[in-house]
Order: sequence, then structure tokens, then C-alpha cells
Amino acid sequence: MSSSATPIVEQNVPRIPLAQASLTPGLLPFLPPDFKPTTRLHVSFNNKSVSLGNLFRASECKTAPSENNSPSSTSYTLLLVDADAPTPDDPKFAFWRHWVVSGLKAEQADGGTALTEYLGPGPKDESRPHRYLFLLFREPKGFALTKEDVGGEEFTARRSFKVAEWVERHGLELVGVNWMLGAGDGWTE
Repeated sequence: MSSSATPIVEQNVPRIPLAQASLTPGLLPFLPPDFKPTTRLHVSFNNKSVSLGNLFRASECKTAPSENNSPSSTSYTLLLVDADAPTPDDPKFAFWRHWVVSGLKAEQADGGTALTEYLGPGPKDESRPHRYLFLLFREPKGFALTKEDVGGEEFTARRSFKVAEWVERHGLELVGVNWMLGAGDGWTE
């Protein structure tokens, strides 16, 4: 699950904590303001790591990233959602569901079952950068979902995903968070 895109080096891009990015607490009710991850969530596209708000261009995210978590025998579910769909100024389709993988085991970058196939971020060039969240949840014992339990793969079926409701309904426990900014290849400040 690694990207074949050539990384674009972005220098002096600020890394912004979740609270400063207005991602907690109101936007994500299951994420308390004092959240402290219990599992390290490392995500990268090729050799470029997602690191608390660094910027990626759409061409860097065409194929699914690799993820690598702290050692454990626990199973995890990973969600990638866009908090700013279709634009940060009008996020009426937040949270856009880009990827859901269940049954991940620690230290297995290629494990798990895709419940929603990966759809790379694709913000428009005229849009300000979007906030893309990687949310890692510990699965309860006996956890088994199908693609139908998440929603359709169609483009419009992915919009307005109710993350908090879905997490609560399936008894998932948030254990790790990472995020990035995503911009169209032609976006300029």
C-alpha cells in the first residue's frame, strides 16, 4: 500500500496541533481536547511521513499510504476522512470517507481488509488546503464488519460520513490520530 508518486519537498510548512486546526472538540465529539494517543500512528506516502498537519499535493496521494503502528496483538480500524469537503469555506459534505481499513495488526503495513477502498485526496486547485484525518481505533473483541456496514463505494455515498455515530455504534476506541493538509497540484497561496 505505498504510493508511487514522486514526493514534492515542501519546506517551512508549519505543523499545527489538532486544537489549533479546529479539529477538536466540537468537530470530533469522540476526541477529547486533552486526548493522548496510546498507539503511535505512522502514515507515509512513499517516504514522506504524515506529520500533524504537513502539506501534501494531490499527486502525492494517488495510491493508498502505508501505515505502521506500535507493537501489539490488538486489531485496529483506520479511517481517512476529509473534514473540509467540498471546501474549507463550505464543508457541507464533511466528513468525506476516503478509506476504511479493518483488522489491521501492528507492524503490518499491508494487512487488514478495506471496508472502503482508498480514494486519494483530490481538492480543487482553487480551494484552500483541506484537513485530512487518519483516525486509528482499537477494535472490540469479535469485531467483524462488511463493506455494507460502512456505506457504498460510490462517490456520493462517501460524503457526509457520520464518524462519531459510526464509531459509537461499533464500539471503537480511539487510540491514535495523525493528520495532514492536502492541496491541489496547482494550488498557490
